[in-house]
Amino acid sequence: MVDAIRAAGTISRVGLIKATGFTAPTISTLVRKLINEGLVVETGHAKSTGGKRRVLLQLDHTSRYAVGVHLDHGVVTYALTNLGGSVVARLSRPGAGAEEPTVVVARIAAEIAALIDGVGVERARVLGVGLVFPGPVGATRGIAGPPDVDLAPALPRWAGFPLGAALEQVTALPVVLDNDSTAAALGEHWTGGFGAATSAAALYMGTGIGAGLVIDGVTYRGPSGNVGELGHVCVAADGPRCWCGARGCLEALAGPAAVVAAARSDRATARAAGLGGGARRPSVVADFAAISRAARRGEPPALALLERSARHVGVAARTLANLMDLEVLVLTGPSLAAAGSVYLPIVRHELRASFSRGTHTVDVRLSRSAATASAIGAAALILESELVPPSHGPRPPERVDERVRLTESAS
Repeated sequence: MVDAIRAAGTISRVGLIKATGFTAPTISTLVRKLINEGLVVETGHAKSTGGKRRVLLQLDHTSRYAVGVHLDHGVVTYALTNLGGSVVARLSRPGAGAEEPTVVVARIAAEIAALIDGVGVERARVLGVGLVFPGPVGATRGIAGPPDVDLAPALPRWAGFPLGAALEQVTALPVVLDNDSTAAALGEHWTGGFGAATSAAALYMGTGIGAGLVIDGVTYRGPSGNVGELGHVCVAADGPRCWCGARGCLEALAGPAAVVAAARSDRATARAAGLGGGARRPSVVADFAAISRAARRGEPPALALLERSARHVGVAARTLANLMDLEVLVLTGPSLAAAGSVYLPIVRHELRASFSRGTHTVDVRLSRSAATASAIGAAALILESELVPPSHGPRPPERVDERVRLTESAS
């Protein structure tokens, strides 16, 4: 029910009955409990429809907070959000690099503390930490990676490391782990980026390529958390071998690492993008951003590389749209934050040929918070896990008219 109130913005008890299907006595009991816990407040009245005006409810956004952390090789991104999912503070720090996991975890704990203390939020109001990363979550609540296949190429030292337990121990907060693409989709859903779509996806590009799915308001993960591995959709049957072991994967042909490798292999392109050599190179995301800047300056080789990548990404996105009958596709992630102006029109053009075009178009958008999408989604993981019971029931209501005219008083 908290999610129903959050999604509506403001809603009456009668509205909650319609939205959830619960009986009036049940709604009354639950609302009273939420008010007593400080999660919900009464905030004026709806416009009169002839009888007694309905009292409106909304979340007290400052009553609880959540921390989201996106762990990657090049950068660790933090977001502190309130109960409504709005970002209160954000922070970026150097990534995992080649450091040992235990060292990085200790650093993450210190940076989480600095994030919370920096805005004066009481620790008791923080529900927990959502931490996301490239690759699937293993059975030990760490980054999965059996010996024969490296499922986390951006973080090779972390395969099998019990990340959840380690971070809980040093922060004394509950920790929820997930894949960064799935988190990005949840963040879009939680903050309204998908609107009222019943079938939506976030196409994520950071170090690699992935997608997260939200179907009927529920984040779909599949039995092993491997839903949305768009980077491993085959777009060329006889293409190059991918790190996953297959050939012709989107990521191997058109992912940020492939773009960076192609740029570095051409001396003129590397020079135009300012890609230096040396033993200590920047991260893939940083190099990809440099290529994107060169493309925006009008450097033809850099622009050609991005456009080629975007065409492959668009083909894979059309496959995803056809399989899931997508209404909305949001482009997100740090690499698309840098190169979204190139990718957006090309992906839009490709999705005009989606199979559903006879009945509806696919709305392709660039995320409003592409650079920090996964960190925001990681915080939403905590909000969802703590406040929204697992359910495939009624969808949260859209924002309704009864919130239009509020009075100053609350009953």
